[in-house]
Amino acid sequence: MRNPVGGHVPVAGGLASTGLAYARELGAETVQVFAANPRGWATPPGNPAQDELFRARCAAEGIPAYVHAPYLINFGSHTEATAEKSVESLRHSLRRGREIGALGVVVHTGSATGGRPREVALAQVRELMLPLLDELTHDDDPFLLLESTAGQGFSLCSRTWDFGPYFEALDAHPRLGICLDTCHVFAAGHDLAGPHGMRQTLDLLVDTVGEGRLKLIHANDSKDVAGAHKDRHENIGAGHIGEEPFRELFSHPATENVPLVIETPGGKEGHAADVARLKKLRDG
Repeated sequence: MRNPVGGHVPVAGGLASTGLAYARELGAETVQVFAANPRGWATPPGNPAQDELFRARCAAEGIPAYVHAPYLINFGSHTEATAEKSVESLRHSLRRGREIGALGVVVHTGSATGGRPREVALAQVRELMLPLLDELTHDDDPFLLLESTAGQGFSLCSRTWDFGPYFEALDAHPRLGICLDTCHVFAAGHDLAGPHGMRQTLDLLVDTVGEGRLKLIHANDSKDVAGAHKDRHENIGAGHIGEEPFRELFSHPATENVPLVIETPGGKEGHAADVARLKKLRDG
């Protein structure tokens, strides 16, 4: 399938029993899950029976699965406790990713806090994150997928070219990839809704990190205009990006076989409608 389309699914009550049941109701061809509370530091062990069932069903049905690491992670933080907990939290998500057969673990690229220069923050990213990448030695280890932010505050990565220094800091590690969030890059200033805006943005991304690094797309419309630096997702076609750029996205060589995961509002009905809308744009 050129681009499996799916969504982020809830897993409270069981990774396989809750998560995959929800995915079926959406008509999802790919899924993303949290392996821990996204707004906390806890590192729960998981349920081996659910892990095995989830892994087996995804394999049997050809559903690519992804883990989203907790939001608190920030490898650019000047606070020692945050930096240390970030390492522990991401290591946990990567391990859980392997246990459930996930292809990638998405982590936000963070920000330089405490008034520190970007270079100092990126040096710390290297020091803390590179050892985690080097631990990914198993054949079934997930890729670590960097997701840029909407450009709020002292973000280390918001425009496509910001991935350049970040990749450089991590020696363009072979297990490193990108998760492109359409709302985030739009909010950061890439006008995807302008003439060929999506194509140009994807071209820039490939120019910056090379071919084959784009592993996942978070397909979200935006409640705010381009360059607003606001991370507010909207349903596909109902925001300032609109439907057409997503059609353009499907035809770009860089997105070939790359799954799309929606993180949009509206609950199950809204999610099912967005999955259907994206499939129609893909197949139309």
